[in-house]
Amino acid sequence: MDRKYLLPIAGTQELIDALANRAHVLQIEGRRSFSYASTYFDTPGLESYMRAARKRRHRFKVRTRTYLDSDLCFLEVKTCDSREATVKTRISYSPGDSGRITEEGRDFVASCLTGLGVVEEQAAQRIAESLAPVLATTYQRCTLHLPDDGARATIDTDLTWRRLTRSTWRTEPGRSALPTRRSPAAEPGAPVRLSGYAVVETKNPAGPSPTDRLLWSAGHRPARISKYATGLALLHPELPANRWHRLLSRDLTDLTGMARLDALAAAA
Repeated sequence: MDRKYLLPIAGTQELIDALANRAHVLQIEGRRSFSYASTYFDTPGLESYMRAARKRRHRFKVRTRTYLDSDLCFLEVKTCDSREATVKTRISYSPGDSGRITEEGRDFVASCLTGLGVVEEQAAQRIAESLAPVLATTYQRCTLHLPDDGARATIDTDLTWRRLTRSTWRTEPGRSALPTRRSPAAEPGAPVRLSGYAVVETKNPAGPSPTDRLLWSAGHRPARISKYATGLALLHPELPANRWHRLLSRDLTDLTGMARLDALAAAA
């Protein structure tokens, strides 16, 4: 069970200090923070995004994840069942293919969607064949292991979103587009950075962990923030985004509020 929180850096440090005596930190060759890059794929009709936006029972995400420090890459399929439990399945992938779905990748995606009961075989094949890259992210991650709780926590900083397609999707008939003022990236390929804040995610085998309760006691509540869905809604304001409206309209657009978004000058 995953829960995400949007914390200011100071609050994140307070959390780390509180967990210091109980947590182990992932360390490789002296490094405790690692660079990640992900490319997210969706169908022409954004079936993955729309299932999340409408909170369908069987949701899925398809992405490549590259560990930039070690040059390892995986193709991953994440699904969410009716109990809101997250299941992630992945295979090794060539870093050179991180921006596309290969034939082997399509077979893997189709088998996952069928085997995990997301869709039937024919629909799974259709989805796999039509996937295209739509969003890229980069960030720094620190991973904590809490052995006494049987839980983990990840802390992501320097999160950057970058659109990979033009803003061409439209809302459903009869629905007006959401205000464009919440999209700081006006051009395809312009990256947007979340600075001054961290995305903290708790990963627990069942119910809330002591880490969750610690966050709650400090006044932090789970946030509806998804690197894929929130990022795509932020960069494409014409998409339906009711599930993330509060986050987008309050936390991610107010330059004096919880998060500050900087439109970087360089194009992709």
